[in-house]
Amino acid sequence: MTIRKVFAPQAFLPDGWAESVLFDLDSAGSIVRVTTNAEAGEAERTTGPVLPGMPNLHSHAFQRAMAGLAEHARPGAAKDDSFWTWREVMYRFVAALTPEQVQAIAAQLYVEMLQAGYTAVGEFHYLHHGPDGRPYDDVAEMSRRTVAAAGTAGIGITQLPVLYGYGGFGAQKAGEGQRRFLNDPSGLLRIVEALQTAYEQNPQVRVGVAPHSLRAVTPETLDEVVAGLSALDAAAPIHIHIAEQTKEVDDCVAWCGRRPVEHLMETRAPDARWCLVHATHMTEQETAALAASGAVAGLCPTTEANLGDGLFPAEPYIAAGGRWGIGSDSHISLSPVEELRWFEYGQRLTTRRRNVLAGEGPDTSVGQRLFVQALAGGAQALGRPIGALEVGKRADLLVLDPEHPAVATLPVERLLDGVVFAGNRNPVRDVMVGGKWVVQEGRHKDAERVQAAYADAVSQLLT
Repeated sequence: MTIRKVFAPQAFLPDGWAESVLFDLDSAGSIVRVTTNAEAGEAERTTGPVLPGMPNLHSHAFQRAMAGLAEHARPGAAKDDSFWTWREVMYRFVAALTPEQVQAIAAQLYVEMLQAGYTAVGEFHYLHHGPDGRPYDDVAEMSRRTVAAAGTAGIGITQLPVLYGYGGFGAQKAGEGQRRFLNDPSGLLRIVEALQTAYEQNPQVRVGVAPHSLRAVTPETLDEVVAGLSALDAAAPIHIHIAEQTKEVDDCVAWCGRRPVEHLMETRAPDARWCLVHATHMTEQETAALAASGAVAGLCPTTEANLGDGLFPAEPYIAAGGRWGIGSDSHISLSPVEELRWFEYGQRLTTRRRNVLAGEGPDTSVGQRLFVQALAGGAQALGRPIGALEVGKRADLLVLDPEHPAVATLPVERLLDGVVFAGNRNPVRDVMVGGKWVVQEGRHKDAERVQAAYADAVSQLLT
């Protein structure tokens, strides 16, 4: 077995910062040995401290191309703008997208993610069919396009084909804007099976499912797709949007007499395979139940702010041992630093206190605690061996820029506080994914080519 060696002056390991760290990587891109206080010898040397790559657990890739297109209020209706009016803009935008355009947009998105420090993505993928709503000859055509884009960029991907069957609670008929999304469980599982067969030998690809939301499925179709997935892969991840908007909560109560998280907890008992995306509007009881379930809360603070969703009850959830990770969702920001920062800042604004999520104990570094928990929750939600620099994990490494003001001046034990809270300059210099350098000196190796294809795709859409 061929072993490659990479030496870091400092590296953030599962038990904290370590000095003079030597990583042994196998030819498949996994870490097989970690040695601290080591000699560099003839190993490759990083130019700065090394962190694990951050998982991005929630992405709608095509929305990268419409970021900035929904920031004008409708004439005379500014006070009524909301998630629901934004959604109508999205439906109009998505109506004409071709497979080639989706791939070009996703590749650009994934390149930008890598440059910012994300090394894996959960693609919550609901754009399945042609503009008229009919499936492509290959039912997995659009899913394969995002996987191909991930391969071009070099990012790890968990592809999550979305079950979307209805337009509202109680099996309401879907609207015209949703026709490209619609599948029944058998159709959705054909996509899943096709992807699993195609990529089962690729360590950079994992496949799960995403029932879109309780309003877009019925109890029966939810059960059918989860059972079908489990028969194919009993450990595959399951993601679902939930309790993002107060209207959604009210509509769910009108339908079944329960709030969304309450209903899911009482009727489906989600466990560690599940990721509940947003979960913004929860009671104390729902918050405690989600924390106890072992499921991950998928949080997207910049998108949730952009859409006016509200603020997740982070302090009680984390105090109860709740697991969570971050995603860029609609991609109005592609910075993991900004997601983490605003996760904490939202709590400061509501409580009028500082360092709200620091926790108790000897180490109360907010930045470090946020980073560690987001790594663990993101890795769990994506169902891949990532999120830590240890034996058995993928070699997904971020090398911090030694000339970044925080990196250059702060002691190593305060480095993550500086990275998260001290300025807006990207702290990432180099990025390795699965043992391959994909970003060096802040630039992706194929950035120009990918951006040219993206610009061409967007110009077609906007003309």
